Amino acid sequence: MGGWADWTSINTTRNRITMNTTRTRAGSATAAGQTRRHLLALALTSLVVFTPLAAKASGPVNINAQGVAVQGYDPVAYFVLGKPVKGSPDFTASWNGATYWFANAAHLQAFQADPARYEPQYGGYCAFGVAQGAKPEIDPNAFAVVDGKLYLNLSRGIQRRWQADIAGYIQKANQNWPTLKDQ
Repeated sequence: MGGWADWTSINTTRNRITMNTTRTRAGSATAAGQTRRHLLALALTSLVVFTPLAAKASGPVNINAQGVAVQGYDPVAYFVLGKPVKGSPDFTASWNGATYWFANAAHLQAFQADPARYEPQYGGYCAFGVAQGAKPEIDPNAFAVVDGKLYLNLSRGIQRRWQADIAGYIQKANQNWPTLKDQ
């Protein structure tokens, strides 16, 4: 009869293990469900945030609804002052289908004398994004002047990634730009 008692004990232990395993699996299923819900929410948020940016990205120059490039920042200031400066609609010039704003008359004159020198690379789209085969929006504060050319990025975080291999990303973006330019 001792065998029966041992079997009952084993069965009881097995049931506890099964119940605990079921709880753990249910907990895991719940955690997995929560993770899936979080990922779905993140994906939907990304669509809401980035779809308008992607939908707007068409044509060779990144312009706003009023046709202004570089979100109204003065492209000459990046070279002359080494920082982004908001331009003014009082000082404007048109180039390659976009209107550029400048902080002052001197910057406007410099641009008019040599617009190709001051216009941002890749039509003012994010340099890292162009290297990835896309045309994302930019943050005018995320910039670099490299070898006399202005490169803008989506954000400072993206800019840090871009800075990890500037030459490589420029090479990749230069390859991608002819295809992306008019998309």
